[in-house]
Amino acid sequence: MTDSQLIREIKEGNLELYSELMRRYQRKILAFVYHMLKSSNMELLAEDLCSETFYKAFRSLHSFREVDASFSTWLYTIARNTVLSELRKQRSGNVPLEESGVVPIAPLENAPEHAVLRSERVMLVRDAINNLPEKQRSAIILREYDQLDYQEIANILGQSVSSVKSLLFRARSSVKTQLEPYFFGPVYEPYEGMKNR
Repeated sequence: MTDSQLIREIKEGNLELYSELMRRYQRKILAFVYHMLKSSNMELLAEDLCSETFYKAFRSLHSFREVDASFSTWLYTIARNTVLSELRKQRSGNVPLEESGVVPIAPLENAPEHAVLRSERVMLVRDAINNLPEKQRSAIILREYDQLDYQEIANILGQSVSSVKSLLFRARSSVKTQLEPYFFGPVYEPYEGMKNR
């Protein structure tokens, strides 16, 4: 069944089919939420906010209209808004790190040297992405990690396609500038999907 068929069935009362929609999108939405939270060291909330996203989507499914956006675009938009709402809540509360439930992740000390180097590169790229302004970070995560096209990203972010391309250009330039001190030459360009496309 397509997403459209599933949604039509769910709207007609076959609520158990919503679990199939969740199964199709849960990993992608969880990864997106996780990356959005990473810059604020709040990754441990990713599963909760992913669940909240699916709950909100379920409650609002009756108002979903395919003529406005695809289901995946609509779902990513709900996820993004849920994360932004939580980030605003946390900032206004000024929750100390020890009370936020965030546990620092220990470095891989006993791994072979090449694995440690690769891990460090991954962290450098992720840190560079996490340092980006929110819209640039969202755009690059949706493009590079979730492989969405420009139109889908534009719909999720409420921007035009040309604005999305501009956001991605600025994001990639910023990441490149941040990584230059760590790499000699264009080593980072093909890394982690960070290609100019």
